[in-house]
Amino acid sequence: MTAQLPAPVTLTGRHVRLEPLGRHHLPDLFAAAGGDEEVWRWIPSGTPHTVEELGAVIDKRIAEIAAGGAVVFAVIGLDSGRAVGMTGYHAFDAQDELVEIGGTWYARSCWRTAVNTESKLLLLTHAYEDLGMGRVFWKTDHLNERSRSAILRLGATFEGIHRRERRRADGTWRDSVYFSMLADEWPAAKARLTERLARA
Repeated sequence: MTAQLPAPVTLTGRHVRLEPLGRHHLPDLFAAAGGDEEVWRWIPSGTPHTVEELGAVIDKRIAEIAAGGAVVFAVIGLDSGRAVGMTGYHAFDAQDELVEIGGTWYARSCWRTAVNTESKLLLLTHAYEDLGMGRVFWKTDHLNERSRSAILRLGATFEGIHRRERRRADGTWRDSVYFSMLADEWPAAKARLTERLARA
């Protein structure tokens, strides 16, 4: 059994390109959402108010990549060529055919646009059709209604709540809501997401 994630790849669609996260993405990412409390509200690291603080967040993600614990992507808007957010794979297990999609955030200007839909379509397609995953899952703060709704719109199924799972940046404890999608549910979800993108 290998729990180590596969090597990062670049995934390209009509609206976005997902490319392996690097330090060179820092200026764009800070311009996109540095200091925006609403973007970072539910992210465990808290809000980065300076370039140095966001750099520390990116360095932590890069260290996770190097250790084989994550594959993290910068989300590049093809209209601007600039990084507008981050997303990635975590908790990969080849034997049990499962992977988590998480660590996702986007500039507020990208909310409820094609950016998230296509990013997830690219990640899900790669997970099921290239990596052979049988289960993809997500988790989010139980108070994060926007994230919960976005995950459900992908076609995921609510699984349950893990109580007091992790500490938030402000020191309070969060309950985490879990969702998943199975390989046999993917074709129908893919068709819906593709149709939604065609209307975007």
